[in-house]
Amino acid sequence: MKSFVVLALFAFLTSAPWRVLSEDKLLVDMTLVRSARALGALCLDGSLPAYHLHRGFGAGANNWLLQFEGGGWCNDVETCAERAQTRRGSTRYMTKLEVFSGILSNNASFNPDFYNWNRVKIRYCDGGSFTGDALFNNGTTLLYFKGQKIWEAIIHDLLPKGLGNARKALLSGCSAGGLATFHHCDSFASYLPKNASVKCLSDAGFFLDGRDIALNHTMRYFFKSLVLLQGIERNLNRNCTRSLFFPDLCFFPEYVLKYITTPYFILNSAYDVFQFHHILVPPSSDLRGHWNHCKMNPAACTPDQIGVLQGFRNHMLAVLRPFYTYSRRGGMFINSCFAHCQSESQDTWFADESPRINDKTIAEAVGDWYFGRDRTKEIDCAYPCDKTCHNLIPLAQADEKIGDMI
Repeated sequence: MKSFVVLALFAFLTSAPWRVLSEDKLLVDMTLVRSARALGALCLDGSLPAYHLHRGFGAGANNWLLQFEGGGWCNDVETCAERAQTRRGSTRYMTKLEVFSGILSNNASFNPDFYNWNRVKIRYCDGGSFTGDALFNNGTTLLYFKGQKIWEAIIHDLLPKGLGNARKALLSGCSAGGLATFHHCDSFASYLPKNASVKCLSDAGFFLDGRDIALNHTMRYFFKSLVLLQGIERNLNRNCTRSLFFPDLCFFPEYVLKYITTPYFILNSAYDVFQFHHILVPPSSDLRGHWNHCKMNPAACTPDQIGVLQGFRNHMLAVLRPFYTYSRRGGMFINSCFAHCQSESQDTWFADESPRINDKTIAEAVGDWYFGRDRTKEIDCAYPCDKTCHNLIPLAQADEKIGDMI
């Protein structure tokens, strides 16, 4: 199946975050994992995997935050071969300096709870949310589907650099990286000291197993072919795969979530732009473009289209209801902004015009949950009631940002 396209002082922060217009960009160097080749932990094109590490300081010197980079997936040889010639499949094409902002910022004014932690951005180059373990070689094309080994190689590279002695740790990720946190959360905890406080956060990674507007299981079949191509099934949660007739469904977060034992936080928009544009209304199900104006601007949606969007939101909330009701250590922030990935951008993470639920920013909600300051399971009212969504992503911009994804 062809892939489809798929994006100031600390004391003053007790009241409200301040504007980030004067924020200096923090640029962090790339670190190649030199030991990865011997482990077979290679990007799609055979290049070495990489991460960016910015050291913590002060009280956060022994705390670690790891962030999986997002960027979609490839589910057939042709598109994976194309991806291998881009920054999504090779470190050769990646920028060697990465901007750390939002949850990765080192400024207390912009990231009050995690600014002084060791912060790591794990680069994404395998096309399978760090879960594959296969090799494709037909004599002409050679592709490494080694996301699982990349994850393991990076962890083993970081453990002697201080991760192995972490007191507090948070594994996070955005989009396809957010999906990766569902599959590696418990293994992450297993690498760290027994007395460490270890938790996980998925940002825009709660991809639903739902039908599109033509009643097709577009995403289900996409993931099925991805799991088969990249040899992912063996790396999925075994309790989950044993419980389902179709074990590949465990690639979806909704099926694996109940088997995760490490405390978990789900950050997602109920109208996630990627899921709206490419799961609920994929181009293959809207050949005449009836949804184009609605995608461009939610205010242009017809009443029937709004009804479909509300149905999608209701589906997400229904799937999350057991987690909301029964997870004593879990957290949630499900807002109603048309957005995708909200933890890495300063505008949406912690700024004066950041999205809020019950007057709480995403950064405050995540911090309250992680440190146990407050019970944090926030669910926004349905669109268009939320007046804090100042970061709507129109269709063209969204597809440009998310264009590297699938």
